[in-house]
Amino acid sequence: MTHEAPGRDVAVIGGGQLARMMQPPAIALGLRLCLLAEGPDVSAAQVIGDHRVGSHTDLDDLRAAVQDAPVVTFDHEHVPPEHLRALAQEGHQCRPGPDALIHAQDKLVMRRRLTELGVPCPRWAAVEQPADVEDFGFPAIVKTARGGYDGKGVWKVASAADLDEPFGAPGELLVEELVPFRRELSAQVARSATGEIVDYPVVESRQVDGVCSEVIAPAPNLDPALEARARHIARTIAEELDVVGMLAVELFETDDDRVLVNELAMRPHNTGHWSIDGAVTSQFENHLRAVTGLPLGSTTPRQPWSVMVNILGGAVQDLAAQREVALAAEPDVKVHLYGKAVKPGRKVGHVTAVGEELEDVLRRARHSAALLTDGVQA
Repeated sequence: MTHEAPGRDVAVIGGGQLARMMQPPAIALGLRLCLLAEGPDVSAAQVIGDHRVGSHTDLDDLRAAVQDAPVVTFDHEHVPPEHLRALAQEGHQCRPGPDALIHAQDKLVMRRRLTELGVPCPRWAAVEQPADVEDFGFPAIVKTARGGYDGKGVWKVASAADLDEPFGAPGELLVEELVPFRRELSAQVARSATGEIVDYPVVESRQVDGVCSEVIAPAPNLDPALEARARHIARTIAEELDVVGMLAVELFETDDDRVLVNELAMRPHNTGHWSIDGAVTSQFENHLRAVTGLPLGSTTPRQPWSVMVNILGGAVQDLAAQREVALAAEPDVKVHLYGKAVKPGRKVGHVTAVGEELEDVLRRARHSAALLTDGVQA
């Protein structure tokens, strides 16, 4: 189903919840979005009327979707670089551009470039055969260079017996040291087409089975020197790689008081969802401001603490009915549903609580998410 509208400002490739959450700030800013969606009723297509169904791997579909939109941005990093270059040659401003985005698409390219820049990373190596991992040493983490996310395409290996699965997967692989870390952090910056840059508070990201479970902003008890280092790393990467839009740098806070870069995302990111309700300017608004060259907004938190908890598919199948229960139980917690069918472990929404006392904010957010996941209190 295709809906045409004049005066498009930004084309968004990908119809997931990240594109969906760009629509409210686009409306507020008076920007017209158009969308290339994977299906007629995917998350973003439900709220962005000007959408076309097609594949991000098909150049003709991309061309048809972006049409007269001067700026192209993304819900995910999976558009082939050669297609982005073709769109750029035809006059579209791809933000981030293909030369930047490749560092979020390909972990080997990312590791090589960050190493050149002196950005701290885990010890790593490209591997072609199991013997290369054995030479690197166990225990270790083996990753696919392209396509992995939310724990997919990542294997913890303790011996040669664990290598059959990763080496049976398609594509290039890399191996990284198994980092002893206290927790995972995320440092986010927005960088505009004009070169302006702003950063958000460094947050703590808690994972369950490789999937983000909850985010605390700011990261509790973070050493100021480590926070400054994390912010500096994120700014350096944004500037050196010429990122335009949001950049999320996922980091390990190690047991010996360092921060090491784990992953990059060049788009709004799960660890920044708290900013919708917890910051003066959300990551989604700043992403749109950045890619269109508008002045960036303040990243100041509205309250001392914000907690975002993901709603993962669980026992509750009728989220629309259950939201009444959750809203009545925790009226100060904001509920965001993505319009997705409930499947086990699938991200179908999130909740955010803000306030003065961290333990109270955690309790309220977890209670609300538990009601929407399993129908019971956490």
